[in-house]
Amino acid sequence: MASSRVPDPIESVRHQLRPLFDQIVIKELDQDRVRRSGLVVPPGTHEPPPEQGIVLAVGPGLDWWASAGVEMPIEIGDHVVFPASAGVWVEVDEERLLVCRVTQLLGVLESASMND
Repeated sequence: MASSRVPDPIESVRHQLRPLFDQIVIKELDQDRVRRSGLVVPPGTHEPPPEQGIVLAVGPGLDWWASAGVEMPIEIGDHVVFPASAGVWVEVDEERLLVCRVTQLLGVLESASMND
């Protein structure tokens, strides 16, 4: 009997694009959702506003992190903020995804991550 289970987009990406080292994979959120989150960029800034997205996959970290007791600070499902210039955009199954280093992130929106 065939399963009628709808594929989970996070699982789908995780099986197709496995980030290495300190890289993470992010799906950008649409602009309407970003505005509702309450992040405001002051007028007059010359840089593009930061982007927001959901973490779909996380690399294992760097080798020296384990010996220094450092853990990857990001988890799958976190709602993150990143500069428009971060990482490299790739396409997986016709979906545009960002692959970037965890150190390029500006932060995690804690309340948004808990509500998603």
